[in-house]
Amino acid sequence: MANENFLDARTQCCIAGGGPAGLMLGYLLARAGVDVVVLEKHADFLRDFRGDTIHPSTLTVLDDLGLLEAFLELPHQEVRELTGDVFGERVTLADFRHLPAPRPFLVLVPQWDFLDFIANEAKRLPRFSLRMSTRAIGVIEDDGVVTGIEAQSGDHRYRIAADLVVGADGRHTTIRESAGLASDDLGAPIDVLWFSLPRDVKNDPDITGGTIRAGAMLVTLNRGTYWQCAFVIPKGSLETLKQDSIESFRKKVADIAPFLDDSVPALASWDDVKLLSVQIAMMPRWWRDGLLCIGDAAHAMSPVGGVGINLAIQDAVAASNLLAQPLREGRLAASDLEAVQRRRQWPARVTQRAQVAVQNVVLSPVLARTAQPDRVPLPVTLLQRLPLLRRLPARMVGIGVRPERVRTKPFA
Repeated sequence: MANENFLDARTQCCIAGGGPAGLMLGYLLARAGVDVVVLEKHADFLRDFRGDTIHPSTLTVLDDLGLLEAFLELPHQEVRELTGDVFGERVTLADFRHLPAPRPFLVLVPQWDFLDFIANEAKRLPRFSLRMSTRAIGVIEDDGVVTGIEAQSGDHRYRIAADLVVGADGRHTTIRESAGLASDDLGAPIDVLWFSLPRDVKNDPDITGGTIRAGAMLVTLNRGTYWQCAFVIPKGSLETLKQDSIESFRKKVADIAPFLDDSVPALASWDDVKLLSVQIAMMPRWWRDGLLCIGDAAHAMSPVGGVGINLAIQDAVAASNLLAQPLREGRLAASDLEAVQRRRQWPARVTQRAQVAVQNVVLSPVLARTAQPDRVPLPVTLLQRLPLLRRLPARMVGIGVRPERVRTKPFA
């Protein structure tokens, strides 16, 4: 090569992005006998993620792989019911205890622990390679076919040739853009402010849920020694909110959830509050010859329901089920990639439509209210009077639409 900093490499599958979708797909393909290289631009996984919920659908996948018991040895919290304070009334919104799953509960675990766990299991496989601190710059093409990835690690640049390139590099994907594939923004009327507060283990409530008041919504995830908080705001309103002092914001939080009154001083400045700009988007076409996008790269999800990680993992399982054998045998065709989109686009679209409905019918009206209603909304009342109904949101959140099971076998 002309540039001495370029180093050649070749693999059967090169995956851009070491998040849940990329690592799970890399593990599954390597387990099934496919040579895989996963590129992750960061040096480690220890950073602030916006999603720390592992749902029963993912726990079932881990069970299929014989990894569930080892995973549950990690420090975690288990959520069997989602509760909420809706205009002053404590209600149960979802009951996961009756789901048809090996572990009918949500697991709260730092995403970096989950990623480290999957990466460490994958590294045991001889066909798996994980390159940290390696950034995917874009795809390499030959006569309209994607044939590899150009990547950079420090001062070194790589051309990694591959039978298949997978874009699993999130909603801000460089792979999708470099390949010239489009994504349609479906719009979102909300943003989320993300922050953590210390938890008084002895005196604070032992719950995970949300609080709804006129003009405000706060989600509090019980992480044992701290609360992971998501404060919902109208889209694009952060700068207006920041015109007031951090003390004013602390008061808003404590007014919504009084049990946080002693914790909110931990928000020393606006630097302690991170913005999650909510986006819902869908690629009309997830693939090109030699290229497939999955997870947030293909369909960016709202944080409503915390389903993003789990839907991405479902994509990875489906892709492995459909692609492992043709990849291993060197006969991958465009029709195989199209089959992955056919399998996974419908559940992604249904989930997004449910999220849009919740945002437009529930969240936006709540944020627009200036006074408490006279009574709790009828759907919430029905959830309390008819406990069986609580299984419906639990099913949608915990298992989702068209859950996937691992069909590939370990390759000798």
